[in-house]
Amino acid sequence: MAQQQRWLRIIPVALLMYTISYVDRTNVSLALDPNISGMMRDLGMDPEMKGEAAGMFFLGYVLLQMAGGYMASHWSPRKLISLCLVGWGFCAMGCGLAQTFRQFEVVRFFLGMAESGVFPAMLVLLANWFPRAERARANGYWNLCQPLAVVASMPLTAWLLGRLGWRQMMIIEGILPFIWLPVWWLCIRDHPRAATWISAEERAFLEDRLRRETAQLEPVAAISLVARCCRPSVLLMVAIYFLHNCAAYGCMTFFTSGLNGHGFSTMAYGILFALPYAVTAVVMVINSWHSDKTHERRGHVAVVYLLSGMSLILSVSLSRHFWLSYAFLCMAIPGPFAAMAPFWAIPTETLPRGAAGPVMGLVNAFGNLGGFAGPFLAGRLTKLYHNTSISFDALGVGMVIAAVLSLWLPKAAADVSAGRMTAAEPPPAPGQPA
Repeated sequence: MAQQQRWLRIIPVALLMYTISYVDRTNVSLALDPNISGMMRDLGMDPEMKGEAAGMFFLGYVLLQMAGGYMASHWSPRKLISLCLVGWGFCAMGCGLAQTFRQFEVVRFFLGMAESGVFPAMLVLLANWFPRAERARANGYWNLCQPLAVVASMPLTAWLLGRLGWRQMMIIEGILPFIWLPVWWLCIRDHPRAATWISAEERAFLEDRLRRETAQLEPVAAISLVARCCRPSVLLMVAIYFLHNCAAYGCMTFFTSGLNGHGFSTMAYGILFALPYAVTAVVMVINSWHSDKTHERRGHVAVVYLLSGMSLILSVSLSRHFWLSYAFLCMAIPGPFAAMAPFWAIPTETLPRGAAGPVMGLVNAFGNLGGFAGPFLAGRLTKLYHNTSISFDALGVGMVIAAVLSLWLPKAAADVSAGRMTAAEPPPAPGQPA
């Protein structure tokens, strides 16, 4: 029972917190569809400006990533995320108050900046609570928020757009961070030693296990943070994550374009948009579970990237057959999301604890520039060729390249000891030898 308390206490609260974040950053995908909302008309936008507006979030998102990782490692992920909840709530509501395209871009930029510390802080928090053998599952279950946010919110967002309009929709969904802030503050603690809701035996087990894993990663000679950030493996992670986000957000922004001309209602748009993300949630759970079971990370990243890239290319090739093309899109969307659990387990298993937070912030910051480049490139190509085929082909090729590059990611350090306990084992009973 003690083993389950961490999963039931930390993961659901974190998942819902980041689900709200993801809703506030992605509701623009439906709002920018001219068949669903009048936002593009109200702000005088064309398809290229649509991609720019959606991607502007990520130019702000890069700014505080390293600082967020550093503050989480050396101060408090719980307090940092609490501040972020307040900041992004105000900015999310501000998006609904914008009167011009430039105003909307500016508010989206600040929304990205307000959210930028959340992701590295959560990775640090999970590394404080879940040993190596559990880490991919912890990352995977937490990151379920991304597809689940789409599955749960897109039909609701579509309904709000139809009933109230895009401004009221963004303001209403921007209130959610303020509602969740008290729950986050009361339920989350930075370390097991600060939690009163687990047993003394469980607390001692976790602290000892995590301390041994941390000690194993400490170098014999000190290495500067700048030197660590310039290592080829870190630059490789940046390149992979850039391609990852190009596909994830490029597809999301222009996904509904492929639904046009088939007579779907606004609610049907929301459901068809959400369905691939329901598939994504299933693939994420399976991939993270198998990664922890086999203690392997790189292959689990490469396989889902390859599946995504090839499916995206096939969906374009079969675009004349709507439902077959849509089925391949359902297999293309999961790749970037399903790769996140094993991908983000790698830094915490190959870097000292003090360096992992800033390095993860660096990778997330520059990798998320793909969240701007993907929609912008897709918008430019869609405007030039008057369809999304070339855009999706380019994003699919990027995923195949990312799959190949993933095979050169670093391997995790050797396990803590030859006679190690796995993290799934319960702590020894009082009076028994460890």
